[in-house]
Amino acid sequence: MEGKDTLRGTTSLDWDYDKAITTWEGVTVSGTPQRVTRVGLQERGLTGTLPSSLGNLSNLQSIHLSYNGLTGSIPPELGNLSYLQELHLSYNGLSGSIPHELGNLSNVWGLHISDNELSGSIPSELGNLSNLVYLDLSHNELSGSIPPELGNLSNSIWLLLGGNRLTGSIPPELGNLSNLQELHLYFNRLTGNIPLELGNLSNLWGLNLGGNGLSGNIPPELGNLSNLNFLYLRANGLSGSIPPELGNLSNLEDLDLFDNELSGSIPPEL
Repeated sequence: MEGKDTLRGTTSLDWDYDKAITTWEGVTVSGTPQRVTRVGLQERGLTGTLPSSLGNLSNLQSIHLSYNGLTGSIPPELGNLSYLQELHLSYNGLSGSIPHELGNLSNVWGLHISDNELSGSIPSELGNLSNLVYLDLSHNELSGSIPPELGNLSNSIWLLLGGNRLTGSIPPELGNLSNLQELHLYFNRLTGNIPLELGNLSNLWGLNLGGNGLSGNIPPELGNLSNLNFLYLRANGLSGSIPPELGNLSNLEDLDLFDNELSGSIPPEL
């Protein structure tokens, strides 16, 4: 594989040009003719950078490089991997912006790039990923607003954007994500009201909007989330009374409204 020394950095791997690539650690080869279909080197102490030549592995279906010490940027050439299904780059030291070319990964269902040092905005092109089930961009340094195009991710189960520097309001289009089970937008700099459209997320299991600058009332429509297990709205600027409709959340185990500007009495429906 071209660029192997760039990827492994100072780590010792048994990648030797004198050996067949089928014997290389963490590399899976299959098909006829044989092609690289998986690169799996999570928790291997890699200290290099992601080579742009990874984008030449046209049959690649899975990249697992989480829990290493990789640095540098994400190559836009990864957007060429039309068969890619999983991209795992979490828990590294990657920096720079998320390439908008990743929006070309039409077959990807898992995009995990949390816990890095990525900056810039979330590309609106990610809304093109119609097969995406898991999108985890949490705990980076991403800024700008949440693209309303993410509301097109109709198959998504996880949308995890917490622990960034995102600003602006929560797009009401997120209420279109009918399969969503977890929505985490905590510890950002979001403002404005909680969209009442979030009450349409009938499969939602967890909603965490804590640690932002949200204002206005708690929408009574959140009482429609019959599958909700936890609701975290702490540390915002929410005002008004607690909606009695929250008493309809029969599966709720954890409700956190601490550190807001709520008034009135606690509804007996709770």
